[in-house]
Amino acid sequence: METIPVGIEALNIFGGSACIDVPELLAHRGLDALKSEELMVHQKTVALPFEDPVTFGVNAAKPLVDALPEAERDRIEMLVTCTESGVDFGKSLSSYLHHHLGLNRNCRLFEVKNACYAGTAGLQLAVDFVRSGTSPGAKALVVATDVSRYAVPEDTDAITMDWAFMEPTSGAGAAAVLVGDDPRVLHLDPGAYGTYGYEVMDTCRPTPAGEAGDADLGLMSYLDCCEQTFLDYRRRVPQAHYRDSFDYLSFHTPFGGMVKGAHRTMMRKLTQAKRADIEADFQQRVVPGLRYARYTGNMMGGSVFASLAATLAHGDFEQPRRIGCFSYGSGCCSEFYSGVATTRSRQALLDLDVEETLGARSVLPMEAYDQVLRDSTAVAFGTRNVELDPDRYAKELGTEVAPAGLVLERISEFHRAYRWTA
Repeated sequence: METIPVGIEALNIFGGSACIDVPELLAHRGLDALKSEELMVHQKTVALPFEDPVTFGVNAAKPLVDALPEAERDRIEMLVTCTESGVDFGKSLSSYLHHHLGLNRNCRLFEVKNACYAGTAGLQLAVDFVRSGTSPGAKALVVATDVSRYAVPEDTDAITMDWAFMEPTSGAGAAAVLVGDDPRVLHLDPGAYGTYGYEVMDTCRPTPAGEAGDADLGLMSYLDCCEQTFLDYRRRVPQAHYRDSFDYLSFHTPFGGMVKGAHRTMMRKLTQAKRADIEADFQQRVVPGLRYARYTGNMMGGSVFASLAATLAHGDFEQPRRIGCFSYGSGCCSEFYSGVATTRSRQALLDLDVEETLGARSVLPMEAYDQVLRDSTAVAFGTRNVELDPDRYAKELGTEVAPAGLVLERISEFHRAYRWTA
């Protein structure tokens, strides 16, 4: 039996300073612009050359850290970065985040990688650390941060690249999750989880600036894992029912249409529901969690937390509600877990104005977006030296871009230097 409550004390989502309209991108690539509604993606985040996994992660976590009294901030004794977008084979992103967040040096700093499952892996590590009671009152900060850094040489047509089929949905972003014994955002159900994993080559990053994979295989693996993780969850919680036990469902969201297909499959197989009932249930329990993904695209490691955050901000929590969470990472590993949220949880998300921040981003015209793809070669994995001027670059794009928060200023002998914008 759990002796202390453990879960998420604070949660924030950061979606960068710029985005593009996905229907415009589809038209620009000569594709059916109506596909945007099928994908359920309206906009997607674009990482500019002066933005990287460090800036995204710090900008997501800073509001949570700044809100803590100094004594509580010093109790953050573990910082886990979760990413498939690392900038070094040895040095962890967590060291950069730790420095720019001003955290106590008596802190474990490390990184985990497992495609889009990485954020949940970090969360469960943090929960187990707090629940163990080895350092009573300690907190852990988990930051899932990823960037789709597509780089296109000047003489190459983007549509011919290996990653072109992912381009309309692959976004960028970060989720910061503070874990502790005052779970005012989500009280995780102790011992209530199900896991499932095996080797599959659905999607991968064989090079630092490219993605490849099999979309159909990815869909089948996602559907398989969604079902099998819930069955394993039910083995631990025998009374669990897919439809009746959870007031809301938050999914890892490559794109909303994929989530809709998974939910439909689960309802048919596990509850024998009919089409009309499935659609009504989807609108009630799942759609609130898809709201942010419509404006960021796939955030990868932070995707399931973006779904959770949107659920909390747009759901009804006048009474305590149980949320079921499904996390999937290609390759693959997956998990279904749950927790309880209250009206206090919802207010915590509303106070951060995530939706307002997403709406304030600059929308890039297609010419500027294509320029960003070409310029991204300057900050590729392994870049040794480069000087950046975020303010000048923003003006050169020919659109109103305001660099937000922490930005990358230079790389000198592989070491990345950052500065805060005004």
